Amino acid sequence: MTTINGGTAVQGGYYLSKSNWEIFPVEKDGQKLPGAASEHYVKLNTAAALMLMPVLGGLMVVFLPFIGLYLAAKTAVSGVAGAFNRSAKDLGATITPGWAPGAAHMTGKATDTKAAGESKAGEQALEELKKEIEEKRKA
Repeated sequence: MTTINGGTAVQGGYYLSKSNWEIFPVEKDGQKLPGAASEHYVKLNTAAALMLMPVLGGLMVVFLPFIGLYLAAKTAVSGVAGAFNRSAKDLGATITPGWAPGAAHMTGKATDTKAAGESKAGEQALEELKKEIEEKRKA
């Protein structure tokens, strides 16, 4: 199937729009297809167009009530959900603690014996490093 862009001069016949599934009849050769160049069409032969038109019409008749029910339900649910969303945001704003840059929460605390042992070992390592730096500066 060859795809033809909107606004293109075409031969007479029936053309199916890919975007909205609408059939456009072109009476004379050289007439332009409706729509912008981004709209795409497919040329149908007459027999295919005559068989496709009742099918598309029947699909619209069958699905139009369901589309209406879907849109009504979506509107009702979005209104109720919006009310809960607003109240949840208000509640969350009152409960949320203030922002403390650099604070580490839920990291746990070291035991006192472990912390004391680590601090002594760390101090010894720092003293050794200071001595090494002083020796290198003197050299």
